[in-house]
Amino acid sequence: MEKMEHTILEQQKGDRIDKVISTLDEEWSRTQVQQWIKEGNVLVNGQTIKTNYKCSVNDLIEITIPDPELLDVIPEEMDLEIYFEDKDVLVVNKPSGMVVHPAPGHLTGTLVNGLMAHCKDLSGINGVLRPGIVHRIDKDTSGLLMVAKNDMAHEKLVNQLVEKTVTRKYRAIVHGVIPHDFGTIDAPLGRDTRDRQSMTVVDNGKHAVTHFHVIERFKDFTFVECQLETGRTHQIRVHMKYIGYPLAGDPKYGPKKTLDINGQALHAGILGFNHPRTNEYLEFEAALPEEFEEVLEQLRKSR
Repeated sequence: MEKMEHTILEQQKGDRIDKVISTLDEEWSRTQVQQWIKEGNVLVNGQTIKTNYKCSVNDLIEITIPDPELLDVIPEEMDLEIYFEDKDVLVVNKPSGMVVHPAPGHLTGTLVNGLMAHCKDLSGINGVLRPGIVHRIDKDTSGLLMVAKNDMAHEKLVNQLVEKTVTRKYRAIVHGVIPHDFGTIDAPLGRDTRDRQSMTVVDNGKHAVTHFHVIERFKDFTFVECQLETGRTHQIRVHMKYIGYPLAGDPKYGPKKTLDINGQALHAGILGFNHPRTNEYLEFEAALPEEFEEVLEQLRKSR
């Protein structure tokens, strides 16, 4: 079992305990948190409480996170776009709008459900709900993902991510016209204390570096390619907002008046890594989704 502590902040004063805890991790549902409270897995200042407990400033919340239940992930036949596959690794192009892996209360329709139907041999390192998943991209981000088919492959691919030897290039449309052709954003990222489901630049955050270059400029937007040096949650989305050029269509970090596109205009177009068994460098490129291309054409016509 994993344990976590949180001290109640001024802006959380008076909020229900179940609401506060559910914002600490985007994968925790309020219903799930309420069950933890009923089971005595949540203490406030060392005491058990009820789900309707109202928080006070400086309350110390101690959460014991139970081990994941053995839930059956249902294989679902899907028309997956597989770019590469052998006995160790698989590369798939995830469409925008698809969640990568199941979570309690949301066990169907994810990429993992489709992978389970496509192949039975996926690594088990990340547990029953995330078989084979080495890295993730957000629901509304499209593009390439590498999937491990055994534990050896999983460990070696994760090590490459840690060592920053994986090539990950994204195409994005951002608000504003970036005047310079190249740039590097080196700004640490952490949870936003005002909204625990969002990330932001914080002094004591995790090291995060994004490189970018301009591909094309429009009247009010810029088409860019971003390359990840690190892989933090929402990294490109937060970094581009931080320098004043938020992603078009981003419902969390972007402006409300934006382009007519479903979710952020972000596509993981290039993925490269060393094969975990042969050490051969492999690189794959996925074309922009049709909706993304249509938006670019509209921007070109409006210049």
